[in-house]
Amino acid sequence: MYRHIVVLTGAGASAESGLRTFRDQHGLWEDHAIEDVATPEGYERDPLLVERFYNLRWQQLHSDAVHPNQAHLALARLEQEFKGEYLLITQNVDDLHERAGSRRLLHMHGELNKGRCPRSRQTFVLTEPFGPENLCTCCIPAQRLRPHIVWFGEMPLGMDRIHQALDSCDLFIAIGTSGTVYPAAGFVDAANHMGAQTLEVNMMAPDRHSQFQLHLTGAAGELVPRLVDAILDGRSLSVLAADVALEG
Repeated sequence: MYRHIVVLTGAGASAESGLRTFRDQHGLWEDHAIEDVATPEGYERDPLLVERFYNLRWQQLHSDAVHPNQAHLALARLEQEFKGEYLLITQNVDDLHERAGSRRLLHMHGELNKGRCPRSRQTFVLTEPFGPENLCTCCIPAQRLRPHIVWFGEMPLGMDRIHQALDSCDLFIAIGTSGTVYPAAGFVDAANHMGAQTLEVNMMAPDRHSQFQLHLTGAAGELVPRLVDAILDGRSLSVLAADVALEG
């Protein structure tokens, strides 16, 4: 049985809930250059453009069509029923893990539902899209909130806690993430170095350079519930990976 599990989720975990990923195959974020909507410099140049960009994402997230999928629900069940240490790290800025019931959760790239004071860095829950009325209550004069999103050139959040968890985990799982962007791309190496078992769930088959020991190829909504069942039942994940490979 495992004693300490760390899970990392990426865009693929939320895609089945109807959320489009920001970046397309050409590197554009919803037809915008990354440097215009996802850097501190872009925000300084045109804060209204950046606000409109994230307001569209906020509105999509709060539409009636977007709900947690089976992967989100299964991970919430794992947190509730697993008897050991557990941490869920997400690269996603949506709140679908929370809606599913996850609580031991760290958003390393920020949260779409929050704004941040540019002076104090205190965060505030957004109840409506960004605009001139969204001001902090921590400063005099009040500051206009910026999106609580980690942009390119900024340090991801919670890295000390993440590394502490990776240093003591005996199972590391990555779900729906390409695993090519650092620092998250280095998490599997850190877990392997500490002797943990490492497993990825992804729509794309692993390439020959993958550092993960085990692979489940397919939709997260289908495979993550099976993975959670195997963990909670104390069954071998190697056998599960072999079964999934045969099915494919």
